[in-house]
Amino acid sequence: MGNFVIKFNILFVLFLTCFTFSLKAQNIHGVVRDSTTNETLAYIAVFYEGKGVGSITDIDGRYTVETRKGWNQLTFSAVGYITKTVNIIPGVTKNMDILLVPNDIMLEEVVIKPKRERYKRKNNPAVEMMKKVIAGKKVNILSNNDYYQYNKYQKITLSLNDVTPKMLETGVMKKMPFLKDQVELCNETGKFILPLSVDETVSQKIYRKDPKSEKTLIKGISSNGINDLFATGDMLNTALKDVFTDVDIYQDDIRLLQYPFISPISSKNAISFYKYYIMDTIKVDSVKCFHLTFVPNNSQDFGFSGHLYVLADSSYSVKRCLMNFPKKSGVNFVNSMNIIQEFDSLPNGDRVLIKDDMIVELSLIKSSQSFQVRRMTRYDDFAFDPLPNKLFKLKGDVIKEADAMMRSDEFWNRYRQVQLSESESQMDLLVKRLEQIPSFKYVIFGLKALIENFVETGSKEHPSKVDIGPVNTMISQNFVDGLRLRFSAQSTANLNPHLFFKGYYAYGFKDKRSKYMGEIEYSFNKCEYLPREFPKHSIALNYQYDVMAPTDKFLKTDKDNVFTSFRTTKVDQMNYVRKLSLKYEYETYFGLKTQLEIKHSSDEPTGSLVYIKNDGLGTIVPKMHTSEVSVMFRYAQGETYVNTKQRRLPISFDAPVFTLSHTMGLKGVGGDYKYNMSEIGIYKRFWFSSWGKIDAFVKGGAEWNKVPFPLLIMPAANTSYILQRETFNLINNLEFLNDRYASLDISWDMNGKIFNRIPLLKKLKWREIIGFKMLYGTLTDKNNPNKSQDPDLFLFPTRDGKTTSFVMDPHKPYMEFSVGIHNIFKLVHVEYVRRLNYLDNPDINKWGFRFMVMMSF
Repeated sequence: MGNFVIKFNILFVLFLTCFTFSLKAQNIHGVVRDSTTNETLAYIAVFYEGKGVGSITDIDGRYTVETRKGWNQLTFSAVGYITKTVNIIPGVTKNMDILLVPNDIMLEEVVIKPKRERYKRKNNPAVEMMKKVIAGKKVNILSNNDYYQYNKYQKITLSLNDVTPKMLETGVMKKMPFLKDQVELCNETGKFILPLSVDETVSQKIYRKDPKSEKTLIKGISSNGINDLFATGDMLNTALKDVFTDVDIYQDDIRLLQYPFISPISSKNAISFYKYYIMDTIKVDSVKCFHLTFVPNNSQDFGFSGHLYVLADSSYSVKRCLMNFPKKSGVNFVNSMNIIQEFDSLPNGDRVLIKDDMIVELSLIKSSQSFQVRRMTRYDDFAFDPLPNKLFKLKGDVIKEADAMMRSDEFWNRYRQVQLSESESQMDLLVKRLEQIPSFKYVIFGLKALIENFVETGSKEHPSKVDIGPVNTMISQNFVDGLRLRFSAQSTANLNPHLFFKGYYAYGFKDKRSKYMGEIEYSFNKCEYLPREFPKHSIALNYQYDVMAPTDKFLKTDKDNVFTSFRTTKVDQMNYVRKLSLKYEYETYFGLKTQLEIKHSSDEPTGSLVYIKNDGLGTIVPKMHTSEVSVMFRYAQGETYVNTKQRRLPISFDAPVFTLSHTMGLKGVGGDYKYNMSEIGIYKRFWFSSWGKIDAFVKGGAEWNKVPFPLLIMPAANTSYILQRETFNLINNLEFLNDRYASLDISWDMNGKIFNRIPLLKKLKWREIIGFKMLYGTLTDKNNPNKSQDPDLFLFPTRDGKTTSFVMDPHKPYMEFSVGIHNIFKLVHVEYVRRLNYLDNPDINKWGFRFMVMMSF
């Protein structure tokens, strides 16, 4: 029956072809292949449904079919394969290669058994086979060799997804007819895409077992497209590489979308997390393989569904792997993700990954325009010969060769393993055409201000030497300033790659005072745009006069940020601070940062804050002068960053972070007091597979000398409505004063593990989070004005005759807890916070709600 259907299709298509042979039209041609085996497919019917026009593929899988105006869909059909209908654009689509999926494989999602199946792991042949696959991982690890090296080529393309003829003929795109030349077909999805940027990297990985060392040598970098329009274009490229990173199924956890997913061959959790089914035996590249499928136990958990093709021999090695997200997955913004991997054997018997492709379709909301990110990675030139020791003495784990960004066409022709499409090779032309549109520059101007929080003063021909911003600090308010306006600017490497300037002028309409800051920084490294680029090595001189609350130093954002300027409680105890500082910073590639700072400051209390000597006479101290030297060490091995114009953002929180600091006050050298304060801190993120993650901060510190209260240790209080890491939500400004403290801040993001199991609620894709914060503190008698008559101390602050600062009970830690929901509308994070003790302190909030806008996958 199957042969009859095939013959009928062939005759039918031949008849249609002969019938229309005399009609003159443009042609589409291409090759049809099997999506699993990559073999060409002969005698595949190619036709326009209901139009009476078509063709068939020849013995090499090639086809040619004419196009006509208004015919926008082409169908590919054969017995044993899922019929595929693809959109075309007559007159634009000329070459189109097609991958057909066997009808026993659904690339979009694996659906094998009914929902009410009784799946058993005991005596399950699929589970027993997977145990052998997992056991065989140990012999498939390159690091078992004394040395190895290989080359890696990677191409990442960002495109508008699912572009239709209607889109090109309406709206904004109608005014850009040249976009038709940029549109191309994605063979894997059958959708038209419009590439916007393409990033290529050629690198060499080297490894030595004893002493262990591994490094990546970046040989070539090429970046073209819309990212060239942004001065911080590396933000886009770095983020794409980190979010859509390389996939290694031989690791227990696959880090993807900044989250660890359980590998289908994880030694720890795979058997308990996934369900496995043996489907068939099949030949892949002429090699006999077992075909297995897998799905998560719960389709909304962060896991994969997919197909494994395992060699049908004693090695049980993976030959090919296809993975995707279940449609009900709780992952945000990802409409679909397909990962295709291929493995091969080397002459020495090692099995290695040679192909790692990923195609991701993204959109903020399903009804909005979607994007496609396509990452194509190839590995080759594996070798195991001893390597020179000098290669392993190079600084850093990743070393970029000096001329990596200036490689010739000859270089790319040699190392480029996946050729650029016609559209990808014309990115420069696309950008030039866009820039010629009068209104386009205003669109880019607005996007830059929104994304980068800064406004450039230059152009592509004359890159910005000075950027204006941050934009979100131009208008704010506080108790002393009232309405506050601020103008800020900073120079860039386009002015000088080593010498940088920044500063601001602000004015408060309530106190009618001007505030200002100026800084000059010299970077010992040549910078691409800003001096904070990793690894930082610089010295900076800063002069500042401004008003601030004592706890502003704990904010992770600018104190003038308009969103954090609105407070949950009255913050009227503030200072006018005049500060001169000299700071030296040095970072190493292996994660150690050293910071040395010399600072002189003059603090003038304002608002309801007054410095009154503890002399029984009520003597007021108008200003307090300090001079100090501080040193800080921070170690975070493997931490990675994205550079933005406002700050450097960590994009990986997997590395533990250790901090150690000491500050010494100098009396008689412009300062009124001698003091020594030491602090230590540890941060670690713990992943619990499908149960989410726990972030834990532990800190401790001591002030060793006798000092007035402004120099004591105050809790990291956050008095805004915006959530801030490492701060207490319900402690007031200056509420507790200590000279010894220890704190714990722990939060558990369960990533929807509970909500995903509640009917109806799971459709919202909300995610639950719980937190707990605790502070132990004490104040020795020598620093307690209530127990010492020392006139060098100051009386504790008051408001309306009531004391507002207190001494903690060393046996009674301050505690607060929180429960929250994030991923509301995929953006909003809300927490209910509750204070557990010290409830009798005046003017406190016992509970409240805190918010944050947070986008995460």
